[in-house]
Amino acid sequence: MRILYTGADGYIGAVLGPKLLDRGHEATGIDTGLYRRGWLFDDGRTRPMVISKDVRQLSQSELSGLDAVVHLAELSNDPLGENDPEITMEINHRGSVEFARKCKAAGVARFVYASSCSIYGAAGAELKSETSMVDPQTAYARCKVLVERELSAMVDSRFTPVFLRNATAFGASPRQRFDLVLNNLAGFAFTTGKIRVMSDGTPCRPLVHVDDICQAILGALEAPREAVCGEAFNVGTETQNYTVREIAEIISMTFPGCEVTYGPSGPDNRSYRVSFAKIKERMPGFKCQWSAERGALQLKTVFQRIQLDEVMFNSAPFTRLSELRHLRRTEQLDPRLLWTPIEEMLPAAASF
Repeated sequence: MRILYTGADGYIGAVLGPKLLDRGHEATGIDTGLYRRGWLFDDGRTRPMVISKDVRQLSQSELSGLDAVVHLAELSNDPLGENDPEITMEINHRGSVEFARKCKAAGVARFVYASSCSIYGAAGAELKSETSMVDPQTAYARCKVLVERELSAMVDSRFTPVFLRNATAFGASPRQRFDLVLNNLAGFAFTTGKIRVMSDGTPCRPLVHVDDICQAILGALEAPREAVCGEAFNVGTETQNYTVREIAEIISMTFPGCEVTYGPSGPDNRSYRVSFAKIKERMPGFKCQWSAERGALQLKTVFQRIQLDEVMFNSAPFTRLSELRHLRRTEQLDPRLLWTPIEEMLPAAASF
């Protein structure tokens, strides 16, 4: 298939690109480049060409001739979304819906959308399935619900949207993120000898490795239309419904000798456990290959190889909100998070 994948230079996109090529697809990436400073290690993989452009600026004509689109390019995670809810709504909700409309009008047959299990919100101990009520607690999660709803209404014989509600990602990517719970705790453990849990450890978080997310994307692209059209799929496995305290214990076993500390319960009441029965039924080829233990060991191996230190671990490019604040503070981005042309940043030319 001819595939365009957005967010190509992101945490998931950097892993997905080589896998699309491995499958024999003709893939092209697109990314606005907000996080390109963050390249943690070289994995030696060949990646598709990446176009430097904001998805909001793509025209319908630029989407013609594509068989499928994978849409990853949104403001990622709840803290970042809450930082400026209005721009989050513009990019993650209105921007994604308008992009999907252009794709449909251009004749794109399949549209795979990266949603999130965070839409289940404060769900308690009940296992949430795709038919469960959603309870989004943040602008980020509310946008996911709205996009799923509006794209569902666009389904017809020529347009097949698929919604992948990913569990909380973990694992190594060249475009690493340290603002994800397992990655964050592993980074603290390696660089400081401490495992700092910012809550009391009781919230539940299902986890899924970034490689397994990519396998689910490939499944959504290649599955028969009748199995996935207009459908949402929780992406992960029941065995990885953890409390944050259990995740900290896994990190403690992988990085022995670390001191574990916990914080107060805090205002964040997101906690959810998720059923993954549907994806196994509709995409029988999908099976998570990575456990949290194996993923933590993978991170430890990477950290040892690159000699990760506190400066690198805490640097802005590996934490979405920190990097975005840096780009805004240095006036590299305008209020809509579009790049400021370098000409506009130069002093006025002197007259002669």
